[in-house]
Amino acid sequence: MSSKAAIEQEASATYDRFVALRDRIDVGEAGWDQLADFFTEDAVYIDPAWGRQETREGIREFFVKSMAGLTGHGWSTPERWTMVDGHRLVSHWDQVLGEKEDGGQWVVPGLSILYYAGDGLFCYSHDYLNMTFIGETMKAMRWQPPAEFNMPPRKPDWRTHLPAAWAHLPDVFRDVA
Repeated sequence: MSSKAAIEQEASATYDRFVALRDRIDVGEAGWDQLADFFTEDAVYIDPAWGRQETREGIREFFVKSMAGLTGHGWSTPERWTMVDGHRLVSHWDQVLGEKEDGGQWVVPGLSILYYAGDGLFCYSHDYLNMTFIGETMKAMRWQPPAEFNMPPRKPDWRTHLPAAWAHLPDVFRDVA
């Protein structure tokens, strides 16, 4: 078994590659579908608007559908900081919704909790955003969705448990120095 420090370094390096790809997506140099390649076949992704998404291919479909009409319209996701504890990684990022008339940005902060499964893959990601603040911000900026925008489902699946194969990860390093 790998040491806690080795797992943390690997998780952090994988997340750095994830963020680098997300940054390329934000500027139109890559597609959202590629981000799904950072997840295991049985992964779970929980979005604050769309709810629980399961399997790598389900996550891939979700990324493409949920980001239609947002990428290329001023939205981006710059990283603030990241912490790693064993297999768990917590990220603080901003959801930038566009530019204000005064040159500032419309920004809503967000958090993600990810579980690293090894081999450059995450098995779980749970994003947190204040959706009321998102709605208020969009109203204040008089945002109008472009034609390709897709609304989230009316009744998302809000179950938050890890995939069965990875349910042991929260306790893997409890007693390891």
